[in-house]
Amino acid sequence: MRQIVKIASVLSVALWITGCEQKPEQGPQDLGPMEVGSVTVVAEPQSILVELPGRSKAYLEAEVRPQVSGIIINRGFVEGKDVVKGQSLYQIDSSTYKAALVSAKADLKSAQAGLVSAKAKALRFEKLVKLNSISEQDYDEADAAYKEAMARVTVAEAAINTAKINLEYTEVRAPISGRVGKSSITAGALVTANQSQTLATIQQLDPINIEIAQSSAQLLRLKAKLKAGQLEAAENADVQLILEDGTTYGQTGTLQFAEVSVNENTGSVILRAEFPNPDGVLMPGMYVRAVLNTGTDPQAILVPQRAITRNTKGQAVAMVIDGEGKVASRVVTTAEVINNQWRITDGLAVGDELIVEGLQKIRPGMAVKAGPLVADKQPQAQQQK
Repeated sequence: MRQIVKIASVLSVALWITGCEQKPEQGPQDLGPMEVGSVTVVAEPQSILVELPGRSKAYLEAEVRPQVSGIIINRGFVEGKDVVKGQSLYQIDSSTYKAALVSAKADLKSAQAGLVSAKAKALRFEKLVKLNSISEQDYDEADAAYKEAMARVTVAEAAINTAKINLEYTEVRAPISGRVGKSSITAGALVTANQSQTLATIQQLDPINIEIAQSSAQLLRLKAKLKAGQLEAAENADVQLILEDGTTYGQTGTLQFAEVSVNENTGSVILRAEFPNPDGVLMPGMYVRAVLNTGTDPQAILVPQRAITRNTKGQAVAMVIDGEGKVASRVVTTAEVINNQWRITDGLAVGDELIVEGLQKIRPGMAVKAGPLVADKQPQAQQQK
């Protein structure tokens, strides 16, 4: 028993000596201000582009209708193919119109024969009345008959012209060059003059028009900014197109005109742009997005989108480093997004140190140290991969 007590005493003394020899633990080290990725706010000229909805529309469009009645005996085009102006599209049975032309020519000859007789009689009576061989009334009747004969000749000539025109209309020709759509009738169908139903529709697709809708409110804001000098008027009217599948159309268009009135139903103004369409990529009725240059901001401030957050009120907020090296919160006003960057119209000034990276680790009033962005820290060789 005594031996056990001695061993316990020795162990207690050993543990006490070991505890005295251990160094006291150090408290948490002060690592200094946290490093955050930041950029210096700069201002530079920037073209302001707006993306607006639009639809394509044929440059020219003509509805083909018959101008005389009759039976269609032939169709002279292939549906969906290009036709040229003056090309025969339909042939209407012309037999009755040829007969009408022959009859009109015969009437002309009859009228011309009557004119010869009436003219000779009028000349004879003119001489006789001077000799008092006939009465004035007889002469007046002969002169009136002569003038009526001349009028009948004129009417007969007009009838011939009408008959010729109707005969020409039996061949329905293309009024414009373009691509013809489907035919609504076939050979053997009866058509009537100026009927409401179209036989076919021809559309000129190269060039092609794009009708763009811009809200009147947006137009007013743009005019106000131009008047206030916040924007400079664009020097060109070039327009880019984004197609339905998200790809960019390879041709550049030109803005042609803006409508002078606002649509009461939509509250928008129609702009028209003209685009080359040599390959027929754009088709009438296609939905597109048009990108227009509305002007240039001579002192545009652009910041990365990830540097802007939202507070509980939905306001855009930017974190900056103030003159004391501490985080400060700024409520900013954002405009449009340009190349993944917000254009800031209020809240930031040139020279501000804007925090872009590390936002989730900081709070207003915290001391931080400005550092380069992660992408800027990578070796050049890695950035090019």
